[in-house]
Amino acid sequence: MPGLNIQFTDDEQALIRDAADREGISLKAFVHNASLDAASSRKHLRDELLADIFDKSAELNDRLA
Repeated sequence: MPGLNIQFTDDEQALIRDAADREGISLKAFVHNASLDAASSRKHLRDELLADIFDKSAELNDRLA
């Protein structure tokens, strides 16, 4: 399985480790989950924007036809 080496400052790592501890999961699991959550959230926003653009384009295309 592919891996990823990410560098954090000491303060950043402490912040992330504290958050993982609060959730009761490992640092690795926390960073994994946070990455997937961010990617999924951005995909959802992109999909909403594209749907809005398609709706507006369809309306404009109907008027121009």
